[in-house]
Order: sequence, then structure tokens, then C-alpha cells
Amino acid sequence: MAEHESPDRTDHNITLDAADDRWEWRRRIRQNPRKLLFYRIGVGVLGGLLIIAAPLTGWLPGPGGIPLFIAGLAVLASEFEWAQRLLYRVKDWVKALTAWTGKQPAWLKTLGTLALLLCVLVAIWLYMAVLGVPGWLPDSWESFLYKLPLLP
Repeated sequence: MAEHESPDRTDHNITLDAADDRWEWRRRIRQNPRKLLFYRIGVGVLGGLLIIAAPLTGWLPGPGGIPLFIAGLAVLASEFEWAQRLLYRVKDWVKALTAWTGKQPAWLKTLGTLALLLCVLVAIWLYMAVLGVPGWLPDSWESFLYKLPLLP
């Protein structure tokens, strides 16, 4: 195992055991069943809300819901082993993708960047086609945007 990797603390339980926990404050919570129940409910609700918010914001330009999904999974992984195992898989997938893209030639990286930029611009254009041009933009931008097709 590399020095920067954290040990795999998972077994086949649904929730983390006290021995799996690396923080003293959570070990103290685990000693009181009532506190533990409320803590787990809070972790589950917060992580679930972040994961539910991910697809709701996925249509926004930029990374959309990906950071929210990963944050929700990280919150759930702090208490539930199934989420921790899934988070490890997501991290491995991101590392493999990063390694793969790093090995690609410069022209392909440039082409990918331009394709991503085009997707973001199309998403912004579609957003404005559905919801209209935001009124907070400068007047010179608004007059330009109104000349684009499908914008009111």
C-alpha cells in the first residue's frame, strides 16, 4: 500500500464499527446508543440530501451535480461501510481516468477541452432559451444574446 493511501477499513457490515473509527469524538458517540442513532440519522439525511441534489443541479453549466454526489457519498461513507466501499471504487475510477487522460497526446487533450467548452456554451444557450436571458447581465451582453436564435 502506498504511503498516501488510507487503509481499507471496510468489512461486510453495513455501518462502521467503533474499531473502524479513527476519530475519538465519534468513538464517544458510539458509546451512547441514543446519540449514535441520532448521529446516524443525521449523517444519512445529510448525505442523502446531497446525493438527491446532485441530479437536480446536474443540468447547470460546469461540473453540475458531480461534486454534490461525491460530497454526499463522502458524508455517507463516514458512517456506512457500503458507501465507503462505493467511495473507494469512485476514487479508483477517478485515478484511472486521470492517469489515462494524462497519457493522451496534446492534440487530443486540446480537442477534448474544446468539446467540453462547446458543451458548456450549448448548455448555457439552452438554459437561456428555456428560462430567458438573465436581467442582471450588462445591457451590451443582453443585446448581443437577443440576436442568437431561440432566445426571446
